[in-house]
Amino acid sequence: MPWSRILSAIIAIAVALLMIIAGGWVFTAGFMIIVFLGQSEYFQMVRAKGIEPAAKTTLIISQLLLIIATILPDLTDALFPIGGTLICFYLLFQPKIATIADISTSILGLFYGGYLPSYWIRLRVDLAIANPQEIMANSSLDVPFLLNLFGDRSWQAPFSLNHLSPALTTTFLTFGCIWAADIGAYLIGKYFGRTRLSAISPKKTVEGAVFGILGSISVATLGAWYLHWHSWQLSGVLIGISIGITSLLGDLTESMMKRDAGVKDSGQLIPGHGGILDRTDSYVFTAPLVYYFTSLVLPLLPTSIF
Repeated sequence: MPWSRILSAIIAIAVALLMIIAGGWVFTAGFMIIVFLGQSEYFQMVRAKGIEPAAKTTLIISQLLLIIATILPDLTDALFPIGGTLICFYLLFQPKIATIADISTSILGLFYGGYLPSYWIRLRVDLAIANPQEIMANSSLDVPFLLNLFGDRSWQAPFSLNHLSPALTTTFLTFGCIWAADIGAYLIGKYFGRTRLSAISPKKTVEGAVFGILGSISVATLGAWYLHWHSWQLSGVLIGISIGITSLLGDLTESMMKRDAGVKDSGQLIPGHGGILDRTDSYVFTAPLVYYFTSLVLPLLPTSIF
């Protein structure tokens, strides 16, 4: 593996960890930058097909989605259809008559590049303030000024994952599962992969995909046990399989778009990796699934299955 790729990966992981730990507006600001760069690459691929989407309008609405997800998370779902309507209005009143492709790629850009990433904000920021009384009850340390300024009180508790906010621990666990899936798929696929998984991405193998999912299950199960999730054996396996599969599907979806646009990488921003979308494609579909699993499904599971 080229050193530029390794160094870029280390820097990306360090930045991700800082964003997760800080939470609040730091996390949101980081995602606003990622979303802007990712959508810019997406619209560049769309234009390579001769399509003229409402790129600027979509970029602005997507940034608003992330801001609303931070301050008024319950309204985020309402803003998505409103934003789609505004995009259609914008295209209707252009001098050039818009095509179905112009409209559909714009809406896909909003959904894929703005709405789905907003679930990361809700996962990390919304859940961090969902039950502030419980967080304050566990508090025994003073809050650093900057963390207090950004509105994240997850670190007030003694340093134990069991005392940190569900938002922080769940976000950490989700990132860990995605990393385990990516690393497992890459290593096993590179050295032991023999069976091609899909024509969309010739380098991906069935062996790599299977071990990637197993890596995600291992991390998720260990995390569910340590965090005392309800029925941790079951919940860990379920969320591990889900993250492993959705991260793979995210990767294949971006590969499909690149193949259709006739490009090898979505961009050249990250040395050794390509563009932002090339590095974040595994994360796109994951956050909504984890958000609803932990907030809706997990509380319904029995405390223990044994």
